[in-house]
Amino acid sequence: MSDFKADNQTAEEQIPTVEEEMKNAEKALEQAEETVTEDITALLAESRIEADKHKDMALRIQADMENLRRRTRIDIESAHKYALDKFVNALIPAMDSMEMGMDASSKEEASIESIREGIDMTFKQMLDVLGQFNVERVDPKGEKFNPELHEALTMIPSPDHEPNTVIDVIQKGYTLNERLVRAARVIVAQ
Repeated sequence: MSDFKADNQTAEEQIPTVEEEMKNAEKALEQAEETVTEDITALLAESRIEADKHKDMALRIQADMENLRRRTRIDIESAHKYALDKFVNALIPAMDSMEMGMDASSKEEASIESIREGIDMTFKQMLDVLGQFNVERVDPKGEKFNPELHEALTMIPSPDHEPNTVIDVIQKGYTLNERLVRAARVIVAQ
């Protein structure tokens, strides 16, 4: 029996008491809380760094967008301001020819024929400039009347022409890229 008692005592010493179990559980809980707190602190620090990166990126994008808006506004203003630059540069030589023709016509040795020739050349030069910029003349003499391109000033009876045919053009019309700028003013057969 003494052996049993000795074995029993050893077993009891090996079995932890409730208090020891509680202490061990509390230590384990404290360690778990510390680990969780450290993990949360690390995650929070990482999140703050990431948030700062995103905030910086957002501010840069916002600044880039503002710069783009400003540059676009300036480009649009320039486009409006200098839209006719190419047209004007193409028109200036025709104006120079016209001015030279006026100077030549005031000279004593100028003949009607030379003045007419200069005017014809200047006129052709002006038509070429208009053609470069897709401006086309509307000269509908002999064509059917088209109210989208022609403005009838009057209608007259004409046995030589079919009804609704343009007999005469008082003022030629113009289109820009096939869009009417000015209608041709015409006289139409009844």
